[in-house]
Amino acid sequence: MASTAANTAASADDSEEIEVDVPGFFRIYKDGRLLRFIGTDKLPAVLDPATGVDSKDITIDPTTGVSVRLYLPPVSADQKLPVLVYFHGGAFCLESSASPSYHRHLNSLSALTPLIGVSVDYRLAPEHPVPAAYEDSWTALRWVFSLPDPWLSDHADLNRVFLAGDSAGANIAHHMALRAREESAAGVIIKGVALIHPYFWGSKPVGSESTDPAVRSTLEKMWQFVCPNSTGPDDPRINPLAVDAPNLASLACDQLLVTVAEKDTVKHRGKAYYEKLKQSGWEGKAELVETPDSVHVFHLFNPDTDKAKEFIKLLVDFFNKE
Repeated sequence: MASTAANTAASADDSEEIEVDVPGFFRIYKDGRLLRFIGTDKLPAVLDPATGVDSKDITIDPTTGVSVRLYLPPVSADQKLPVLVYFHGGAFCLESSASPSYHRHLNSLSALTPLIGVSVDYRLAPEHPVPAAYEDSWTALRWVFSLPDPWLSDHADLNRVFLAGDSAGANIAHHMALRAREESAAGVIIKGVALIHPYFWGSKPVGSESTDPAVRSTLEKMWQFVCPNSTGPDDPRINPLAVDAPNLASLACDQLLVTVAEKDTVKHRGKAYYEKLKQSGWEGKAELVETPDSVHVFHLFNPDTDKAKEFIKLLVDFFNKE
């Protein structure tokens, strides 16, 4: 009896032991539980009176429940607009297409560009570990090109389809651009890709990246949590600079924007990605933009600041490229 009681107490202690703690965002316990502090609030898809942008949710795969939120700005009957397929961030385990920050962000981009927004609501880890997010995003991308909805069939210019995402969403956008080349028969034609503060990592520091063992361990544990079958931080899914990662020359687009923030832990990865792309033989046009005195996805946390508005203009200009 004493042994049983001791084992029970040990199990209870283990269940409360913290593996990774990212204050204000999430906490991972040693027993595999995830406690989300943000990313669970949702806004409905409605006509936005401030911008005139309409939105609606569509389930595109009933077997998985994967959906997209479409955004349509005021448009004339025969007007064609660029299409932005957007992948939200959140370390593969937080947020959704209905999160208030992303709903506002897509409303703004749709109105200011103007463009048709397709915000992908992919399944989250740990309930659905990576690569579920990649598979769901590819399903959504192929769905767009089938023109299944009147907003797309009437107004989408499929010669101007852009991919974008922030953080983990930028990671997804990168992989979708590679897959579009690998599976060219799918007919996915991408004009440009915007990688916003991309979430990449690796076992060895690049540039002036932190060498603090605690920082590196936390990021490695986060990745292993959302992708349990990963080989580690040099898995090409998290490290596009790894020896066995696909050549960046295979990116299926002719315009690419990489943005980083000065105070962001992962900014050196974005810079190294840009440099590797330039050396890869890729034939497109790439641009790197660093925002001074800024943190990771600052434009989502504080969208009304002058710095955030300037950043949105950068994106709008990119999505208006012919």
